[in-house]
Amino acid sequence: MDTALILGSGPSAPLARSWPRGAFGRIVAINNAHMIRPDWDECIFPWDFPQDRQPSPAAGQRLVTEADFVPAQNAFGGFVYGGGTMAFTAAYWVLHAHAPRVIGFMGCDMHYPRQGRTHFYGQGTPDPLRADITLQSLEAKSARAMVLAAMQGIALVNLSDGPTRLVFPRVRPDRIDRAAPASFDEAAANRALRREAELGYLVPSGRYWEEIGRLSAVELRHLDDLWLKAAAPAIRAAA
Repeated sequence: MDTALILGSGPSAPLARSWPRGAFGRIVAINNAHMIRPDWDECIFPWDFPQDRQPSPAAGQRLVTEADFVPAQNAFGGFVYGGGTMAFTAAYWVLHAHAPRVIGFMGCDMHYPRQGRTHFYGQGTPDPLRADITLQSLEAKSARAMVLAAMQGIALVNLSDGPTRLVFPRVRPDRIDRAAPASFDEAAANRALRREAELGYLVPSGRYWEEIGRLSAVELRHLDDLWLKAAAPAIRAAA
């Protein structure tokens, strides 16, 4: 089946343990999410993910590191535009490496309650909420990924039913194969892509924090607004 599941570490992620493997052509686990179910195909994590938490891949499984995902995200404009957190990096990795018809996200909501569990394993660091020039609007970064996927005829959907920062439409896991690419404002999307090209904020190494002095938070906010406008038709339809 031409679908992929991106599995994060949100509190709802363990619900995916019972989902039939046949519903997904590929399962990509982010960081600790490889502990949720053993039949993942790829586990993706950043350079600073502790070695003692990294899984030992079985036959047919693969570890995806920055040597793999940095070029993949660069193919979609890089980390400054795409957002420097692993949920978005995983999205661009799957778009670049596999290009399935549908990508479903579970446990990637980036919602962190003040009380109770923030992650399926208990309390964790709310990394996407850090002070970071690339993450001024998580909603806008998800809108960008959704629109760029739609331009390739690929649907991005959210399989969770809890609070979320993602703007993807909600889909039940048993109906993921019916998902369609998002509708979007083509003129706004093209304006955003032109402005990204004009700004030239691609950092080939992926380590944009080493070049933070040449990045403008104001310009990135303007881009966020454009991507939200581009995704507005799909956001309205999902409301």
